Amino acid sequence: MTVVQFRSRRPIHPTPDLTLPAGRMHNDLWVSDEPIADATLYLACVAAYPRTGRWPVLIPRDPRFELTGEDWIDDRGWLPPAADGIDDVDVEQALTGWWAEPCCEGACLHPFDDGVFPGLARKSPRRADPIAEAGNTGSILAARGDYRLGIVESPRPSDVPAVLGWQGMATMTDQVAAISAVLRSWEDRFGAVLISLGFDTIDLSVAAPPKSKDRALTVAAEHRAFCIGNFTEQPGSLREFAAGLTGRRLWSFWWD
Repeated sequence: MTVVQFRSRRPIHPTPDLTLPAGRMHNDLWVSDEPIADATLYLACVAAYPRTGRWPVLIPRDPRFELTGEDWIDDRGWLPPAADGIDDVDVEQALTGWWAEPCCEGACLHPFDDGVFPGLARKSPRRADPIAEAGNTGSILAARGDYRLGIVESPRPSDVPAVLGWQGMATMTDQVAAISAVLRSWEDRFGAVLISLGFDTIDLSVAAPPKSKDRALTVAAEHRAFCIGNFTEQPGSLREFAAGLTGRRLWSFWWD
């Protein structure tokens, strides 16, 4: 284990050092050189976040990263960081625009077959601590997979894509501030916290998933707008897709 001093391009408040495996900075993202061997390390980094302001993300192994060697992040060509623009995004308007993209035929969007985005789902009334839940879920995910550890200085976990200029959703949009705005909204309404960020994948820990069928259906519409690929690879209608979201505490998204 190596004691790592973080240095940022922006002034930060002094915080205690974290004991981390060997790794290095890639622009504004610190990444461990190897997959993390101890899944509880993720939990420890989450617990330190209120003091450090640095959010940990799990980075799944992906052969597309390895094509560029050790500089796989530096060489990808990030989008310009856009954290300053998150507050200017109308989340419902952004999702409405993405909803308009065609994805299927027949009644797969039932009961929203009129082509109109139904709006945002209501906030869940009660939840566990979203940050604590994210630490637990992330450590479980880390124990099951082959993940490097990434750490980003970010005021909120949801802001990480915009802070980095992440382009994993570039097949749908290059407006990375809009991506983080949607994640902020899900953070606020469902305690959905970013725990994994891949080449073109995102995983969220969800402290307060929808429990009613009606709320789950509207959340499913938001998922369909945000990530059409998730929906089109699932059989059945939007209502059937929504049934799988009821009570689910891990939301996963992927783009091609």
